[in-house]
Amino acid sequence: MAKPQTTGDLPPCGGDIRQDRGGRLAPAFAFVIGAIALALFATPAIAAKIDDQFRSWLETSLWPEASAKGISRKTFDAAFAGVKPNLKLPDLVLPGQKPKTPKTQHQAEFGSPGAYFAEKTLAPVVSGGRARLSRHAKTLAAVEKRYGVPGTVALAVWGRETGYGAAKIPYDAFEVLGTKAWLATRKEMFRTEVLAALEMVERGLATPERMKSSWAGALGQPQFMPTSFLKYAVDFDGDGKIDIWDSPADVLGSIGNYLHGYGWVRGRDWGFEVNVPASVSCALEGPDRGRKIAGWAKLGIARANGKPFPAKEAKAEGFLLMPAGRDGPAFIVTPNFYVLKQYNMSDLYALFIGHAADRIGGGEASFSAPWGKVGGLYRSDIAAMQHGLQKLGYDVGNPDGLPGFKTRRSIGDWQAKKGEAPTCFPDERIVGALK
Repeated sequence: MAKPQTTGDLPPCGGDIRQDRGGRLAPAFAFVIGAIALALFATPAIAAKIDDQFRSWLETSLWPEASAKGISRKTFDAAFAGVKPNLKLPDLVLPGQKPKTPKTQHQAEFGSPGAYFAEKTLAPVVSGGRARLSRHAKTLAAVEKRYGVPGTVALAVWGRETGYGAAKIPYDAFEVLGTKAWLATRKEMFRTEVLAALEMVERGLATPERMKSSWAGALGQPQFMPTSFLKYAVDFDGDGKIDIWDSPADVLGSIGNYLHGYGWVRGRDWGFEVNVPASVSCALEGPDRGRKIAGWAKLGIARANGKPFPAKEAKAEGFLLMPAGRDGPAFIVTPNFYVLKQYNMSDLYALFIGHAADRIGGGEASFSAPWGKVGGLYRSDIAAMQHGLQKLGYDVGNPDGLPGFKTRRSIGDWQAKKGEAPTCFPDERIVGALK
């Protein structure tokens, strides 16, 4: 979903779990935890006490700030009429408790990244996009003309986020955002979002009844957080209102504006699958280790489909991406790949969008290289390994248990120092040696 939210909120082809990029519980696991927590507070007396605490927080904390930002009492009361805290939501620190991180989290990210590209997930996005290429041809052409974002990319985002509008978005946004602003581990972020949601209603951009969201607070078919709505949502069909709930033109235009706002480079691709010779270390991966694509080609890196890199791309900067290290496909990506990541902070999410967009436009049906049988690890295992690498002086970024590019290339550098051929992806042996 669009920033600042960094995790997923809906099932595949109506959104997805998206590997918990921000370090959150996987949705299914999180809801189990939420249900257990709710059961602990299920007695009527305790539930009433929590409701009273929530109402007190609304009045003494949120309302003064909302009022100072120009929100009327009428808007505030309408938004929170009948709203109670939803203790089933993930990432909450319930009254009287301290934040806890379960040590047995086990998610798709820690298996083979290939699971993220299952055909049952990709195919509906691709077929749905192809069906809409002609149906929305005029709008898609206008989006590309105004924002530089290809129509296939905008379609892929739309399809991935909500299955082209088919996904149910059942939550009351003020229930979700209010609860999270009060109790979430990232309550300041959600406080900003609930204030933005109130601004939407105050300005007449949406009614409280219209404010339906995912369990993470994302709105409409492009799954915009309220701050993203205020900044990037557009009236692309020219009917005088911004409607990301029911207007395909507004949905596509808003997605295009979002990507444009984060720096989409007009005329450039997102990236190319490549073959990386053994002489090129997988530890060269990362957005801070770019070089001209022609320079990568001189190292022996070639497109997997045998075609040359386009001349205009060869002269421009590219970056090595190896999401599974040596155990999966490799890519040379452009700055536009990292723009796609601004929609959802995940290499795999951005890769899914790029690959789906290519297929919508008639590209290859699958990656040339297979995804290896890697993974089977727990987040706590990865985090322990990251701390071990940190102690040895390696930069793994945030040791959150997520094997991002800094962790992958640190593994490769550590392996090379030991005289091993770098694989750049965690396995049981590596974790055991570094824990």
